Amino acid sequence: MRQPPAQRGLLLIGLGAMLALLAGSARAQIGFEVRPWPAHRAPPLQAGIDPSGKPLLLKDLRGQALVINYWATWCEPCREEMPSLALLAQSQSGKLRVLAVNFKESPATVGHFVAATGLTLPTLRDPDGALARAWGIRVFPSTVLIGADGQVRSVVRGALDWHGEAAARLIAPLLPGAATSVAPKSGLTGQR
Repeated sequence: MRQPPAQRGLLLIGLGAMLALLAGSARAQIGFEVRPWPAHRAPPLQAGIDPSGKPLLLKDLRGQALVINYWATWCEPCREEMPSLALLAQSQSGKLRVLAVNFKESPATVGHFVAATGLTLPTLRDPDGALARAWGIRVFPSTVLIGADGQVRSVVRGALDWHGEAAARLIAPLLPGAATSVAPKSGLTGQR
């Protein structure tokens, strides 16, 4: 049975829109970009707000390599990235600290997500988005990379497999004893 041309046209338009949406969603979930931290720009003073409401200051974390991931429960790529961040934290325990900073969601929403997923990463909050703005974060997930020397090296925009080869190249220069002259090239991009 043949459909009238008008119905076929609507069906094709709908199918095309669905494929475009899926392609855009997949691209957003697997792409990432590394942007070096500008040498002249001072980093924010804190990483996030701990569950007790106290700010976690970067100066108190000096001497530790840091991966500070900004995420939200409504962000599908953020949720997909969490298990690889947890693996990174586990595999680099004692050398690297991974922090998950939630963007502008309530403690109840964050607590429910942590309980439902079994997230084991230290979870901080950015209750009003001021920290994300200070770090220049406009894409979620975004991850700030800080060397054990306290120097902010770069910001990774988009999702990344943090237990993969591309992440290993970004993490190695952060660790204690690593050469501090290694910095990613501007605009480095990749896929999982």
